[in-house]
Amino acid sequence: MNVLIYLLPMALGLGLAGLLAFLWSLRTGQYDDMEGAAIRVLSDDDLRRQP
Repeated sequence: MNVLIYLLPMALGLGLAGLLAFLWSLRTGQYDDMEGAAIRVLSDDDLRRQP
């Protein structure tokens, strides 16, 4: 039962840290361009062109 004294605050702290990280990512615009990242993966800009 003494373990709950340590685990409960740690679980709440980690949950709060995850929530704050998610809210920070929303505020800084991490999810604004979801389609652009999918298209950039498919582009061949890094390949050298043959003369």
